[in-house]
Amino acid sequence: MTALVAMSAETFSEQFDNRRLQRLRSLIPTTTPLRVDDLDQLPAGLLPTVEVLMTGWGAPTLDAARLDLLPSLEAVIHCAGSVKSMVTPALWRRGIKVSSAAEVNAIPVAEFTFAAIVMAGKKAPFLAADARVHRDDLGYRTGRGRLSNHGLRVGIIGFSRIGRRVVAKLQQLDEVTCLVADPFADPLEVAAAGGTLVNLDSLLQNVDIVSIHAPDLPSTHQMISRYELGQMTDHATLINTARGALVDTAA
Repeated sequence: MTALVAMSAETFSEQFDNRRLQRLRSLIPTTTPLRVDDLDQLPAGLLPTVEVLMTGWGAPTLDAARLDLLPSLEAVIHCAGSVKSMVTPALWRRGIKVSSAAEVNAIPVAEFTFAAIVMAGKKAPFLAADARVHRDDLGYRTGRGRLSNHGLRVGIIGFSRIGRRVVAKLQQLDEVTCLVADPFADPLEVAAAGGTLVNLDSLLQNVDIVSIHAPDLPSTHQMISRYELGQMTDHATLINTARGALVDTAA
């Protein structure tokens, strides 16, 4: 079984240090060259021998034409999160197995989100910016609403891999209330994680912090726009660690 790495040089350098390269080569034979930006960079005679394709950011789209060059391909191991830009119906029709690092990627994003929520509960980013302007007047602190994480009310939009991790992490806070809006979530699973499933309007109207964890789909494009922002309470904070397209930035 032979493996080939298809990803950008920058991504490759971030993903594979010498220790990981040695481990990779100890597990499976690799082609020469080991890495390519696109499959047309590999000598044509080597492509039929590739059985495992390791991909990452900058990987080529695996359409029918490219798959014809890889008749022995059995598995794609994606060293990143979403495979949406890479996979095609042709890949699924051939029964090729695909895995990704989405579950692993969810860990640092959930950690960052939890930290951002804690800081937002204390209004720390905003007060720090205020202090640069109001150097001699501490009265600016009264203009930011409540400055506490005690009894914090947090809304999670999207009970995804990341969203459910954030819900679980929030249980560390004292007397936290966690509302979840997701039309596809199981109410029992949300409750087991420590949240309560509600509709989006109810969530927006009853929380101090809104954190977005929905996928980027046509149905979620700019799902937070002028109307949704208008539903949020005074001094509420919006955190988006998902795709930028989910928020109408101009609104």
